[in-house]
Amino acid sequence: MNTRKRDGFNKMIEDALDGKIQLIITKSVSRFARNTLDCLQTIRALKAKGVEVYFEEQGIWTFDGKGELLITIMSSIAQEESRNLSDNIRWGKRKSMSDGNFGLPYKNFLGYTKDKSGVLQVVEEEAAIVREIYRLYMQGFSYASIAKKLTADGILTPTRKEVWTTATVRNILKNETYRGSKYLQKQYVTDYLTKSKKRNEGELMSWYVEKSHTPIIPPEEWDMVQAEILRRRSLKRPITCHSPFATRVVCGECGGFFGSKVWNSTSPQHRRIVWQCNNRYVKGGGGRQCETPHVTEKKLSDGFVAAFNELLAEREDFIKDCLALRDKLADMNEVDAELAELERELDICEELTRKAIAENASRVLDQDEWNARNDAYLARYNAAKERIAELEQTKTMRQYEGKTVDGFVKKLRAHAKAIAEFDVDLWAAVIDRVVVDEDGGLTYVFKGGTAIKA
Repeated sequence: MNTRKRDGFNKMIEDALDGKIQLIITKSVSRFARNTLDCLQTIRALKAKGVEVYFEEQGIWTFDGKGELLITIMSSIAQEESRNLSDNIRWGKRKSMSDGNFGLPYKNFLGYTKDKSGVLQVVEEEAAIVREIYRLYMQGFSYASIAKKLTADGILTPTRKEVWTTATVRNILKNETYRGSKYLQKQYVTDYLTKSKKRNEGELMSWYVEKSHTPIIPPEEWDMVQAEILRRRSLKRPITCHSPFATRVVCGECGGFFGSKVWNSTSPQHRRIVWQCNNRYVKGGGGRQCETPHVTEKKLSDGFVAAFNELLAEREDFIKDCLALRDKLADMNEVDAELAELERELDICEELTRKAIAENASRVLDQDEWNARNDAYLARYNAAKERIAELEQTKTMRQYEGKTVDGFVKKLRAHAKAIAEFDVDLWAAVIDRVVVDEDGGLTYVFKGGTAIKA
């Protein structure tokens, strides 16, 4: 048992060391501490200050000549009992996970509670907040802007606090529980004494339970949000805007993103928001600034309506192309083959390193030459690890992109008739980017890969 979180115990020890207590009476060694090291260190610190401890169950006085020996033995037994108890609890939890059972911190979890039989039930009032968070994110809001809006609206956090943080918003957006699934044993306890935890990266068995409970966010929408999270992360730039057009409008000349600007902000009747290339006032290597013209939000929204209606006219052909793209994204044979080769490269580098260390230990070698050779092995190993991380990211991206295509197809099939006005939710679901040409023309690229010039 670690003493770090035992506030009452720590206060008692502090008072004893300050001379306020001369004798501590405790029931047993196991109640005082289940960690041999903590127990002995605390006892010795108290003895140095003239404070004695008496253990009723074992009849041990710490000022007794053989007291420390007995305490060492008894605390070691208590520590072993703690380890056995921890192992039994861990086994029970993993057995429960393998059966598909799980629990939630309901008091601090937004959107769900459980009934008398232990079944998850949706709390509609809270679920509406979760849906709003997902909707805002797909409309272009960042984690920070969503948190700011929720705080301003007076909505309490899952832990009933008034101020939302970006981490809370991010965790809600990435939590698979809201899609009706559950990923079990995401992390595990590495030390039964300190209770320190580590993210499970394949060291232990994990389980993913599909359709385990009623979803708050439809699975295809949740998958689209994950794809959007990865897309924004791949941009490697801060996202602070709260517009559906943010990071979606791209310059056809220089490839930069368009940003919003307010024109005539001091004249309410003429005030309007325009989008222009962020590189417009940044000189490139040749000293030439980007000259792609600005576009208004009305032009962007009207162009989307026209492009989407044109897409509907050839809907079935586009759907076939989308399904072919989805199948292509799902084919991971080349990626998996390269991953297998890289895993072999890691094994080779580890074996070469072991042999080099053994050789250096068994005979005299030129250390500069040996270090150079060992550094080369390490460089090969790190390069392989980096490439593995890239490929794993690629696999994840392609999986979510395939699901995004499915969501796009579903949206197409749901809209049999032409739309009359801009729909921000539809925009978020189907548009990948809009390219602004040098002449101000707009090309709408949909998530299925189809490009339409409006």
